[in-house]
Amino acid sequence: MIKFGTAGVPLSAADSSTEAGIRRIRELGLDAMEVEFVHGVRMKEEKARLNGRTAREENVSLSCHAPYYVNLNSKEEEKIIASKQRLIQTARTADFLGAHSIIFHPAFYSGDDPLKVFAQVLDGVAEIRRILDDEGCRVILRAETTGKPSQFGSLEETIALAAEVEGVLPCIDFSHLHARSNGLYNSYDEFCAILDKTAEKLGDQWTKNAHFHVSGIDYGLKGEKKHLILQEADLNYADLLKALKTFGIQGTVICESPNMEKDTLLLQETYRLLG
Repeated sequence: MIKFGTAGVPLSAADSSTEAGIRRIRELGLDAMEVEFVHGVRMKEEKARLNGRTAREENVSLSCHAPYYVNLNSKEEEKIIASKQRLIQTARTADFLGAHSIIFHPAFYSGDDPLKVFAQVLDGVAEIRRILDDEGCRVILRAETTGKPSQFGSLEETIALAAEVEGVLPCIDFSHLHARSNGLYNSYDEFCAILDKTAEKLGDQWTKNAHFHVSGIDYGLKGEKKHLILQEADLNYADLLKALKTFGIQGTVICESPNMEKDTLLLQETYRLLG
């Protein structure tokens, strides 16, 4: 019911290419990989289509992470325009790859009222969705829950955004929610509450096609500091996986730990042992 994969090319791949990453995912017995465009989309259409063919041959599900340089609430209009173009470019490339979703960090509050920022982000995402729909690009846009209180991306905001715009769903990063709240969202009941709230608002379109990020995480009063190996952090991943199993959630878990494939395999094995 859940596919497990790495955030980027596994460290043990033959080389750092997307193709080598896909093939290594299959060798490891995993099912998914997130193609990381976090510093820019530099994959040409022909290469993306070739990588997509490899993914289909290896039965590996792909998603893409958009560049970090996105802020739909920038004070500078040109940066908003550039942010929209980065998201559109990511979605187009994801479509060539056969990837089902792109994941992105929408905005920073920058001292503005969160309701004002939500309206700004909503307008930007709705415009991007219209452009992609007109092109026939059905790649899902997934706003990610973010790890710092200074960033747009609470659970409630990402759910509300998805409820407003068809073709938009959340990427729930449990590690980010844990860090953003300075240690909350780390028990079975709290994980269940997250899933219940999201399912109640978004229904089967989400429960049958969810996307999550998980890793160990270091955090403080200002939220996320850095990703950690699961066993060196306090994230209660076993109860998290138990909650996913209890709710019958279908979708993908992408692991962002520094040791990447080792923690992804740990998550997969833990999930399977739940029966």
